[in-house]
Amino acid sequence: MGHRDKVKKLGRTKSHREAMLANMAMSLFTHRVIKTTDAKAKALKPLVDRLISTAKKNTLHAKRQVARTVKNKTVFKMLFADIVPQFAERNSGFSRVIKLGVRRGDGAPISVVELLTAKKAEDSAAKAKKGKKEAKTPAGQKKITSGPKGTKASKKDAKRAQSKKKGAKKKVMPRTKAK
Repeated sequence: MGHRDKVKKLGRTKSHREAMLANMAMSLFTHRVIKTTDAKAKALKPLVDRLISTAKKNTLHAKRQVARTVKNKTVFKMLFADIVPQFAERNSGFSRVIKLGVRRGDGAPISVVELLTAKKAEDSAAKAKKGKKEAKTPAGQKKITSGPKGTKASKKDAKRAQSKKKGAKKKVMPRTKAK
């Protein structure tokens, strides 16, 4: 029975839950997309939608109500200057939850919460640059694509390319008996 349990407690006290959801809302306003568990995403969506609807009123009282939750000044200003004007024609449904699957470590169901705003051209251009980079190679050889510079993926790819280039075999360590 689900009687008298309208608030999803998320295994936290009231103050901890409210602080966590406020921080997640600020992260969502900053990054436009965040990845979290299903339960937290479902608890966050109504809060974010309520904050945006209140912010759309653009009165002093509305600003004070939003400021109780959004405590970071830069995020607060960004909400009223950038995000709310994009929802001028929309009455509700400012965010959505998309289920991704389960987390590898503990099997927790994971979702993405995103604002339904138009993405800036700068954001998409920056993400394109952050994507896969190609390693420089001499003419006539294959180019190797790898992750961002300095990551484990790029280092592993570089090592693989060097071993293929030299034609060297893997070194196998002799097995020793445990005593």
